[in-house]
Amino acid sequence: MGSTEDHADGAATRFAPSPTGYLHLGHAYAALFAAAAARTGGGRFIVRMEDIDVGRCRPCFDAAILDDLAWLGLSWEEPVRRQSEHLDDYAAALDELRHLGLLYPCFCTRKKIQAEIAAAGQAPHGPDGPLYPGTCRALPPGERERRIDQGSPFALRLDMEKATVLTGALAWYSPAGDSIEASPQVFGDVVLARKDIPTSYHLAVTVDDHLQGITLVTRGEDLYQATHLHRLLQSLLGLKTPIYEHHRLLVGETGRRLAKRDQGLTLRALRQSGRTPAEVRRMAGYD
Repeated sequence: MGSTEDHADGAATRFAPSPTGYLHLGHAYAALFAAAAARTGGGRFIVRMEDIDVGRCRPCFDAAILDDLAWLGLSWEEPVRRQSEHLDDYAAALDELRHLGLLYPCFCTRKKIQAEIAAAGQAPHGPDGPLYPGTCRALPPGERERRIDQGSPFALRLDMEKATVLTGALAWYSPAGDSIEASPQVFGDVVLARKDIPTSYHLAVTVDDHLQGITLVTRGEDLYQATHLHRLLQSLLGLKTPIYEHHRLLVGETGRRLAKRDQGLTLRALRQSGRTPAEVRRMAGYD
């Protein structure tokens, strides 16, 4: 890995929203933060649509996001990458992990997983809640094939123990050059391809950052834990590792971080109320 200075000069950054609603002030802060980091040293600012959840994502929100970003005064590298158009890239990554013997099909429903966790009395928790108890990891190969042949829906999970043994100790770096030890074990046997979608957020974003040449990932501190898992996937797939900077989250009057349900603070609502781009930039913490 190159030095921190090598990555910081002319950094390639990205803003990667999901088009499931309108942008709010927190999104504006994240986009402005990433664009400012890229602008330092004459780098690249990229917009990516993380639209793999076709049941919730809408073209109207995709268009509105780009319109709001342009209204804020931002420009980005074209074309905009849309994850739904690149499922083959994620399938190729899954094939690599499958070849390494690190994936297994999971036929469990959420209800069954919850029942097994409840029966266990106390289950360890990770960033996404109680860890999967590993029910399908122990299924014999013949039983797995039988269920697949019968058409039983399944997700693909990463065998975390095998994966971490294969990679050994890993670390990622901050812009200041601090080394952070990666602890992906906190996710347990994470899902890398869902039953209804042939990939997952964690897999898709890791592959995309590599393919788009992202050298500095800037994102909210709520995604700090995800970085540990993404570092593992990079090692397993032979992908480049960016530097990671986790910025603060904007919060509302109640102290809770802003969400898409905060309709009064969407950029669309602020624009309609007569706010100017300069005013919204100041509200988001940028002059």
